[in-house]
Amino acid sequence: MSKFGEIIETPVPVLLDFYADWDQACQEMHAVLRDVAAALGDKAKVIKIDVEKNEELSEALRVKGLPTLMIYKNGEMKWRKSGEQDANTLIGLVKEYV
Repeated sequence: MSKFGEIIETPVPVLLDFYADWDQACQEMHAVLRDVAAALGDKAKVIKIDVEKNEELSEALRVKGLPTLMIYKNGEMKWRKSGEQDANTLIGLVKEYV
């Protein structure tokens, strides 16, 4: 969990994707997140977190539905939503915090 603190305590926005390999919606989000990361470049970070390998963190953040997406900046959660999102929506949301 201390590593998680380091990840979110940055001045650039961090888009987190909580996913599971077996979930179809999560699989479909992989390409979307690649596009988001490419569009944002170094203005933001896109980080994928496997809920099965990070059960303690997922439980602490009450991740229930997959995929669950969150935006953090300076250690503070700015936005959160479960379910699939399109690339343009995510890019727009992250840009609000750049």
